[in-house]
Amino acid sequence: MDNNFFTLMKFELLLVVIIFILLFLKLGKNKMPTVSLLHITNGLLLINLIAGFFGNTDGNLFANMFRTTELIVLEKNILNFGVFIISLQSFSYLKEHKHVTEFYILLLSTLMGMFFMISSQNIFMFYLGLELSTIPLAALSNFDLEKRRSGEAAMKYIISSAFSSGILLFGISLLYGATGSINFSEITPLLTTEPLTIFSFVLLFAGFAFKISAVPFHLWTADVYEGSPVPVTSYLSVISKGAILFVFVSVLYSVFQPLFETWYNVIYLISILTMVIGNLFAIRQNNLKRFLAFSSIAQVGFILVGISGNSPEGTASTIYFILIYIFSNLGAFGVISIVSALKGKENMDDYKGFYKTNPVLTWIFTISLFSLAGIPPTAGFFGKFFLIMAGAGQGNYILITIAALNMIISLYYYLKIVKAMFMDTNENPISTIKTDLIPLTALIICVVGIIITGFVGGCYEYIYSLITI
Repeated sequence: MDNNFFTLMKFELLLVVIIFILLFLKLGKNKMPTVSLLHITNGLLLINLIAGFFGNTDGNLFANMFRTTELIVLEKNILNFGVFIISLQSFSYLKEHKHVTEFYILLLSTLMGMFFMISSQNIFMFYLGLELSTIPLAALSNFDLEKRRSGEAAMKYIISSAFSSGILLFGISLLYGATGSINFSEITPLLTTEPLTIFSFVLLFAGFAFKISAVPFHLWTADVYEGSPVPVTSYLSVISKGAILFVFVSVLYSVFQPLFETWYNVIYLISILTMVIGNLFAIRQNNLKRFLAFSSIAQVGFILVGISGNSPEGTASTIYFILIYIFSNLGAFGVISIVSALKGKENMDDYKGFYKTNPVLTWIFTISLFSLAGIPPTAGFFGKFFLIMAGAGQGNYILITIAALNMIISLYYYLKIVKAMFMDTNENPISTIKTDLIPLTALIICVVGIIITGFVGGCYEYIYSLITI
């Protein structure tokens, strides 16, 4: 077999190896202590992350159905990094769980599906990757087996995913009927403004919009986020959504470029609705997981503003923002995960007076919220700045103005949590939490990433250089 196969599919093959190692450990005669298993798994994920930066080449496999480029390698490394942080943050939750091996097998299976999806150059390869990344996530949503709301979250997620996948598959079939091809490179020159082609694109866009929680396809998000375990909510919020956005930008800018005038108007409207509704509903939330669900919906609206620019800057700003979003959102979810696992508290009111008993966790949470709000000098400010500048490339300053106003609105509900932690009093505050070293390390990585990523200008420039090669 050609050695090129192993280098081009390195990311997927490494995940297969880790999954088999976990299976062997699960099926072994001697049951391994949960903490030891967690240490081994985190070590394997660290090796997987480091290996992703070495020995990469560009090329195609399976009759050009699978492609690897420097940009795709970067996107997969970003996802690997996010999964590694989530694994570290999940330590406090998983060390008390009976099914750690199953958790990681399902998690890595979904990640493998996302990798296939990102590298796909064929509609069927993309769809298979999408299903592989979706179905195990429903099982993960139900991982709190003793909690009814976790089962409800899994049911809502699988029904919503099945519905969106059906719409997507219907759009794919119509697109094949209109063009006679399933290869991305062959579809583009065959696209026209015929009603059948436009309708197929609308269905495809609706399928993507379900996955990224864009309004009006967002209704499943808050319930699934609230019912799922916090590590799974973190994964849904940043990794799953980030992977879909990577593919969405690529497909929109390359495959559907001839239909720009059509999809620009769609994205223009959807981005405004997503920002406004996401912000308005976030203001009303008390449960922090539901709060961050609507926050993530609003963030998607900002990403769509950048995508509307239809330029290399749009792709670069999207990838750059997702990297920053991983640091920011996982920093917030990391604190919520620790408090939820050790104290069972998930509501905003529970965090009143949190600073008096847990100053370190309070500052980590605050910095993460500042970044999500886009307050300088955190990285979130630079991420939203580049998105808005990319959107301004089309000269639609009304959209940019609406985005800027929504940034101001978002300040209210992010700072409301900060006020509760620092200024409000609580008769029964959350007691002092002794944080394990592993999840604390993950939180420190997030804070360092939030601070450094914004100031290191070479990060955005490097992403941009990969796009313009």
